[in-house]
Amino acid sequence: MSLYKNIIGFLKNWTLPAAMMTGTMVYLIFASVPQLDSIGDTISPILDEILPMFMFMILFVTFCKVDFRKLIPRTWHWWVAVFQVTFIFIVVGSILAFEIKGNSLILMEALLVCIISPCAAAAPVVTQKLGGNIEQMTTYTFLTNFITAALVPVCFPLIDKAVDMTFWQAFLLIFYKVCIVLVLPMLLAYIVKHHFHKLHRLILSIKDLSFYVWAVSLSIVTGVTVKNICHAETSIMFLVLTAFLGLLLCIVQYSVGRYIGHFFSSTIEAGQGLGQKNTAFAVWMAYTYLNPVASIGPGCYILWQNSINSIELWQHRRKA
Repeated sequence: MSLYKNIIGFLKNWTLPAAMMTGTMVYLIFASVPQLDSIGDTISPILDEILPMFMFMILFVTFCKVDFRKLIPRTWHWWVAVFQVTFIFIVVGSILAFEIKGNSLILMEALLVCIISPCAAAAPVVTQKLGGNIEQMTTYTFLTNFITAALVPVCFPLIDKAVDMTFWQAFLLIFYKVCIVLVLPMLLAYIVKHHFHKLHRLILSIKDLSFYVWAVSLSIVTGVTVKNICHAETSIMFLVLTAFLGLLLCIVQYSVGRYIGHFFSSTIEAGQGLGQKNTAFAVWMAYTYLNPVASIGPGCYILWQNSINSIELWQHRRKA
């Protein structure tokens, strides 16, 4: 019985690494056993359909805990947004000024999508687990999605002449995705919170529900990420370099965010706001508008940011 308790305790404390390891191992098993190919082909499209539902569920449960009267912009929101836009201009300006092409351009595109991508929908979940302010994080999640919607149609055609889109086409497409991913679960949560009180109390009574739903979705995303990396049509050296630059970028964005946040007593929120990215959205942008190989960048970023999240949660448990 004590062994069972120890295992459960370990999984609770290290949920994110366990989820990433599970996703990796399941994919490698299916990839290594030919007899499982037919099952994998059947499950793969189902997982693609389920994943958005998981994200919807995560946000719905999270928004049920939000005090909607506190969803107002804070000073740190604007400073973090300024630094995000500054990083974007630095990358785009470097590409144009030095006329970067070939593999170097793909590397820069991989970094760009990790910077221009909005704050992750799961960022409020981690922020709450770390003891941060969920309302501030939710507000910034909305703000950064509109920054992405405004800058992608401007920046991508500049660095890749093959990109065929007008500003309004891209803006409305991204805006539509934002509404589906963020606005719809928020409206549903608002209705449940104010009109279905028993259901609302039931949702709140299940401790860490959104966190564990996110862990399940993380295992799926990790499996898909490992699959994309294993099937990437590029050299091992290029993969290693992309992963290493993704790690450096992840550390820089978390560090800059936390540095900005400590001036406003919002270290946790600002760090997650600038560092934790919607990498699934970044992968989609790379595949849709840029060189598909650039999607390796946000794929690796998924692993790095959740490793940092795991360390942050471990440190928070030690302090507690």
